[in-house]
Amino acid sequence: MNQSPSALAIDPLVKDLDGETARLRAAGPIARIDLLGVPAWTVTSQPVARRLLTDSRLVKDINQWGLFASGEVTHAWPLIGMVDVPPSMFTTDGAEHRRLRTKIAQALTARRVEELRPAIEGYTTRLLDEMAAQAKETPGATVDLKPVFAGPLPMAVVCSLMGVPESEIPRQMRLWKAFFSLLTPQEERLAVMAEVYGIFLDMVREKKAAPGDDLTSALILADEGGAPMSQEEVAGNLQSMIAAGHETTISLILSAVRGLLTHPDQLAMVLDGQVSWEAVIEEALRWDPPVTHLLMRFATEDIVVAEAGGFVIEKGEGVVMSYRAIGRDTEFHGPDADSFDITRADAGRHIAFGHGPHICPGAALSRLEAAIALPALFARFPGLRLAVPSQELRKAPVLTQNDLEALPVVLGV
Repeated sequence: MNQSPSALAIDPLVKDLDGETARLRAAGPIARIDLLGVPAWTVTSQPVARRLLTDSRLVKDINQWGLFASGEVTHAWPLIGMVDVPPSMFTTDGAEHRRLRTKIAQALTARRVEELRPAIEGYTTRLLDEMAAQAKETPGATVDLKPVFAGPLPMAVVCSLMGVPESEIPRQMRLWKAFFSLLTPQEERLAVMAEVYGIFLDMVREKKAAPGDDLTSALILADEGGAPMSQEEVAGNLQSMIAAGHETTISLILSAVRGLLTHPDQLAMVLDGQVSWEAVIEEALRWDPPVTHLLMRFATEDIVVAEAGGFVIEKGEGVVMSYRAIGRDTEFHGPDADSFDITRADAGRHIAFGHGPHICPGAALSRLEAAIALPALFARFPGLRLAVPSQELRKAPVLTQNDLEALPVVLGV
């Protein structure tokens, strides 16, 4: 039986993420946490995470969660939107997950991702042009890189992929910002969830009547892997993919820029061609990954975790993957795992995009966007520098996504 250690409270305002990560790591490979009043277990060890992410007894079905089944957790819980969502490949397991995953794989092909390259390059150039024009008007002014570059780029790309009109981008950015922020009142967050789902359901109906050359139409028409997706399944998958598809890339771009600007010697190595941009991206993903805590899987029976000293996850308990702590696993990545180091030999062995059946299907697209955006940014603004001391940078009040509130920079032109 599990012991009942005191739970580590996860701070929804993310005031000290480095300290929280260190405390989780010190608590062991599996630690007891408190998620806004709800107890759960979290995994902080990469080997244990790999083991559990491939265990079929840990599922996404919220009805397997003892606290939800008993009514102790309700839709009043601010994080319910992370675990009780419309059916998608992110929320199903087994044969149903394989069916939906096959449909996604048929629609989101490597060719479709690569065909987005010109669009990504075009969006990047346009945003950099706008930044340069602003810098010319007000030389030396501080610019927040998040709303002018890191934010709009991935949203534009994922909307283009799905066939969402460009005019819809501002509303999508507003809605998702409200959804993820824990400063948003719960009633408003639930309304946002309903609005987003309604938008995608309407779009699916329109695309079904008049298909186009986009991911939404491809999902509707996908014919491999069993029964076609229902309109509700397509809408649910689109909703989940746009949430993951833009937020992960925002965080990746900001993490890489922050890492390089606070380590000028490493930036010089990249600009001189000694180290690849791919190495920068992989180290940023390991060091400060896009997801801090991924909610949640539920045990369908007692699970003995030999890699954690025979620890038992009991039936009905919820399990979180704390990817930031996993990325800084000193036993896996070495004693300097807290340090940003683009020359690290094993940086690419991280699991920032997950592992096992539920590994992120959009990882290649996120990497492609960063591989285009980062060198273009530093080529256009070689004098780019932080506008504030690095210790003054603050994380956004988002418990699950690892996102900076802002990244103020001086463009140096």
